[in-house]
Amino acid sequence: MHLLISVESLDEAVSIMATGVAIIDAKNTAEGALGAQFPSVTRDIVAAANRSGVRTSATLGDLPYKPGTAALAALGVASVGVKYVKAGLHGLNTHQQALEMMDAIRQAACMADENARVVASGYADWRSFGGLSPDNLVTAATDTQCHAVMLDTAVKNGRSLFEHMAVAELKSFVETAHAAGLCVGLAGSLRLDHADALLDLQPDIVGVRGAVCSDDTDRRSIISPRKVATFCRIFQALSTTSDVRSPATLQDHGPSVAQRY
Repeated sequence: MHLLISVESLDEAVSIMATGVAIIDAKNTAEGALGAQFPSVTRDIVAAANRSGVRTSATLGDLPYKPGTAALAALGVASVGVKYVKAGLHGLNTHQQALEMMDAIRQAACMADENARVVASGYADWRSFGGLSPDNLVTAATDTQCHAVMLDTAVKNGRSLFEHMAVAELKSFVETAHAAGLCVGLAGSLRLDHADALLDLQPDIVGVRGAVCSDDTDRRSIISPRKVATFCRIFQALSTTSDVRSPATLQDHGPSVAQRY
């Protein structure tokens, strides 16, 4: 499992460069769960991360069903050099709408950078607002040749991913996405005491912010490098001791997850 830490500023990003974090994610929590950061901030984070050899991602926002608007956002994010372009599919609820959104986003991202990897992000609490189901998320991501799918939580009230979806549902989501050749990310108020459950689910990426903030009850407080280092150490240990899925299980669905990551 690779650890993704969401940051809101260049200072936060620089403070965790040497912790062992795999991916630094540019985000703006003032604008929602997957709030989009300003271009200049994202550009500076990417430049600093590149100098340190750390991969980057950036969110496009909790998006409404507006493929053209989303495509322009994707073009902008990909143009500053992020490796992973994350789109939060919030204001839609059908496979067809998700298909149109992700197709527009992927094409636009690839216009700026043919190597950009697009992540279709949904929400574990989708039932509470009539959002897109995880099944439709996976199908749309597969049909539009996205790189990955990710689940987060839309409402940040302290309730975690595991309080919105049963472990069996999450396991089905991860396994279905892996079978389709997609990388899988899980996020949503995750804490260290979720580590064993995450190990059982075997996502490729685990996303965290609130639990590594100086005040772990306030995801808008500043990130603590010490807490990030602790998370990195624990998740790196889990990654080396867990069983690795065989790439052969994905051979009928294109490159293995390990090859695509």
